[in-house]
Amino acid sequence: MPELILASTSPHRRALLERLRVPFSVIAPGVDESDRVRESPADRAARLALEKAQAVSRAHPDALVIGSDQVAAQDQRVLHKPLNAAVCRAQLLGASGSSVRFHTGCAALCMRDATRVLHLDTTTVVFRALETSQIDRYIESEQPFDCAGGFRAEGLGIALFERIESVDPTALIGLPLIWLAEVLRRAGWRVP
Repeated sequence: MPELILASTSPHRRALLERLRVPFSVIAPGVDESDRVRESPADRAARLALEKAQAVSRAHPDALVIGSDQVAAQDQRVLHKPLNAAVCRAQLLGASGSSVRFHTGCAALCMRDATRVLHLDTTTVVFRALETSQIDRYIESEQPFDCAGGFRAEGLGIALFERIESVDPTALIGLPLIWLAEVLRRAGWRVP
């Protein structure tokens, strides 16, 4: 059984992978996540997931390396991690009463046995019409500055939505576990 490595610096992805109860290690991929001109949000998520897995896989060719990335977009405009309250407020005001799509790319690579699989999950979040005071209370309570779109669906952010349209709810948090569990089973891991 090859070593399993998560190519990530995200504590959210680490916590998600821990749910599958398989041993793994975490290595920061050190990938440049800059936007590319005319790259669609879905293509960006897939490219970065693959680049992260490739970066770690080069140093660990016998391991199965998981790379993942998520891009939030309203129409084709990317909503980056807000990093502060002002940007978070602007993103949530812009999302109020409309939809945001979350493209989550996930790649699994093992150079030793030529495994290379790539998956893209798209989740649509439909926001309620939000009042500024509701947004401000949410930001003060949760400070979701490190999350694409400016909210945490696994936390209080769920109260901001009208609905979520998804085939894999864990993809919205950052790692599509339904797909990944099948990849691991096929690779020989005992995932219930």
